[in-house]
Amino acid sequence: MRVVTIHQAKTTLSRLVQAAAAGEEIVIARGKTPVARLVRIAPTPPPKRELGFAKGLVRVAPDFDAPLEDFAEYGL
Repeated sequence: MRVVTIHQAKTTLSRLVQAAAAGEEIVIARGKTPVARLVRIAPTPPPKRELGFAKGLVRVAPDFDAPLEDFAEYGL
């Protein structure tokens, strides 16, 4: 566990974040009093996909592909 002051943390933040990502714990102190801790966040797995969850929710009209009256003059 490394202890750094707020000033040191501000000037070397990217290095401290890199060290925390590697698993090191960094304590940020105001003077000699610890005020914050910088630690690695464990990655969360993506949510599992569920196939067919919307089955039965979408209905298609029986005449959805019938010619439209507005386009009758075009022969569609």
